Amino acid sequence: MRRLMLLGAATLALLAGVAQADDQPFWYLQTSVYTTHWSHDPEHNNHQNLIGVERHNADGRFIGAATFRNSYRQRTQYAYVGKRYEAASLPVCAKLSAGFIQGYRGEYRDKIPLNRYGVAPAIIPALGAHWDSVGAELVLFGNAGAMLTSGLRY
Repeated sequence: MRRLMLLGAATLALLAGVAQADDQPFWYLQTSVYTTHWSHDPEHNNHQNLIGVERHNADGRFIGAATFRNSYRQRTQYAYVGKRYEAASLPVCAKLSAGFIQGYRGEYRDKIPLNRYGVAPAIIPALGAHWDSVGAELVLFGNAGAMLTSGLRY
C-alpha cells in the first residue's frame, strides 16, 4: 500500500513540471469500474456506482462533481476543483482535486476526517491515461483504497 502511494506521489511530482499537451477545453464523463480497500472489512462496499462529470480548461484546470456509494453504501457527493498535468509526449496525466464530500452519516460520520457537520474537505490524487476520447484513471482515496474509473472526453 505504501509503495503504491509513494509511486503515485513520485509520478505526480514528475508530471507537475511537464508541459500541457491539450490545448482545447473538454468535458469528461466517468464511472467507476473497480474498487479495492487496503484493509479487508466485510462492511466495505467495493461497488461505488460512481457517476462524475468534469469541465476541463485548456490550461489544465477543471471543476467537477460526482455522486457515488461510499464504503458503507451511503449515497455521497463530491464537488471539487482541480488541476490536470499532461505528459508532453505520452497520453498520460496526473490530476489533483480538492473539494468537499457530503454523505457519510450516522455511525459512519467519523470514517472520514473533519466530517463533524456532515461535510468534509477532501484532496484526491489520480493517475490517468487517455486514447482519443476514452480515458481511465486510478483514483486514490486517502489511506482507505483505490478506484479504477473509465470515461469519455467530449
